[in-house]
Amino acid sequence: MPIKKKQKYFSMKTVTGLSLGLIGFLLPLFFQFDGLSYAGHIALGIFLMAAVFWMFETIPIYSTSMLVIFLQITLLSQQGLLYSETQLPEAAPEHQSGNEWLVPADAIQDGKVLVIQDARKYKPLDVNVLETGEMTRVESADISADTRLVADTRHKLVGYTPPGFSVFFGTLANPIIILFLGGFMLAGASVKYNLDKNLTNVLLKPFGQKPMFIILGLMIVTATLSAFMSNTATTAMMMTVAIPIAMQVSKEDKFRIILALSIPIAANIGGMATPIGTPPNAIVIANLTQQGINIAFGSWVALMLPLTILLLFIAWTAMRILYPPTLESFKLSLKGSFDKSLKAKILYALFAITVLLWFTEAQHGIPSSMVAFLPIVGLTVTSVMKQEDIRSLPWEVLWLVAGGIALGISMENTGLAMWLVSSISWDAFPQLLLLLVFGFVALMLSNFLSNTVTATLLIPLAVSMGTAGIAGEGFSLVITSLVIGAACNMAMLLPISTPPNAIAMSTGFIKTPDMVKVGIIIGLVGIVAVLVLSQLYWPLIIN
Repeated sequence: MPIKKKQKYFSMKTVTGLSLGLIGFLLPLFFQFDGLSYAGHIALGIFLMAAVFWMFETIPIYSTSMLVIFLQITLLSQQGLLYSETQLPEAAPEHQSGNEWLVPADAIQDGKVLVIQDARKYKPLDVNVLETGEMTRVESADISADTRLVADTRHKLVGYTPPGFSVFFGTLANPIIILFLGGFMLAGASVKYNLDKNLTNVLLKPFGQKPMFIILGLMIVTATLSAFMSNTATTAMMMTVAIPIAMQVSKEDKFRIILALSIPIAANIGGMATPIGTPPNAIVIANLTQQGINIAFGSWVALMLPLTILLLFIAWTAMRILYPPTLESFKLSLKGSFDKSLKAKILYALFAITVLLWFTEAQHGIPSSMVAFLPIVGLTVTSVMKQEDIRSLPWEVLWLVAGGIALGISMENTGLAMWLVSSISWDAFPQLLLLLVFGFVALMLSNFLSNTVTATLLIPLAVSMGTAGIAGEGFSLVITSLVIGAACNMAMLLPISTPPNAIAMSTGFIKTPDMVKVGIIIGLVGIVAVLVLSQLYWPLIIN
């Protein structure tokens, strides 16, 4: 009788990831970073741990997302271990003479004291520091005997108002989660009634039988759709086309990897092409409009379409080199006719209405997540999708995305995200280097934060630099904003970087390292391309 080898539960990769993740979590708790709040240090620890666990897949990636939410409700919520029934520590100033007062040394930070307004609120007050010591002498006409100061400016409530735990739990029902679920319902019903196979025949027929031309066809169709509708909805819909093809290919053939990667990559890239393609585009336009700078729809397309086409070609070439398919030709064998049953017709109608509403969001104004609830309700009420069908949906992907959303919330609320982007002295950089730094920071942050959150943080910073004149000679607010917006859309390094990436992971055809390889190439080449366009092409359109 053969002796079975015991399977190792902890591989070297797992041990390394676990060790680095725990070190990352604990590091900010033992080292103080200037300008970062107490809560920001906790959020930084959670961020570092999650980033390592997602990279090394120390535990299942959806488990990491759940761990993030657990740590947030435990450590950062109003009902958690650290913030329940707590209020700001008070100190009363001691009057000396005139406008001079003695206050505890810990009550002063950067020449300011914090005047308490109620149990959890305060306002900063500039003071003139006359003499330092355990009790510091300050001068201010706004301090009186009735003034109550925060006794310790490093207290955990300074710089952070803890939300209720429901804020973090609420990410499990975030609108983007509903959008996902609607896409999954359409995809599941399409597979059940073979709509996916028939769509494959219709969409891919013009692209022949060469595997890489099939991929090119998928990418062109996906990018075109994504330019006018949600990247997530586009990916969910186009996966119904790609999965049946992948199921006919050998598991050893790398063509399966390319199929799963091509859809989210094309969706992410295609979103750049129009103002309505993805939220960062709208954020750029909104901030510029507030400064009296208007970019028309056609002008945006003229600015971004060359970049979109270039990145699609780069991504297609990179996948062709990294994962060369074994097949020389692939004949689609998805024969059959459209199901004409009543339930299938209901699916066709709901599919068409949903896609039409997604396409025309700019006209009717109904958010895509609200539209996504139509197939969720319609397919279940009519029993097109039954209990067993709903159970088979990739629910773990929703957990994965919810964790990413929750991480972004804590980074923003604790001031960690702003601390990360404001820790650089931007005015010390020449114009081209400034664009490079802005683009790189936007790219890196968007891989872990929502690209919408990243754009929301960075673009106002660029605007403030322009209006305050601190960016140096040659600074262009329009070009800098465009660089940030484009870089936010090029972040596709990890499964949590964008919702389309998470959908691709749910297929089971790819692993995180596959995504990282292509994501690095797109990110680096994309940044270079953006810098070239910002110097040679965009000024022509803008002027």
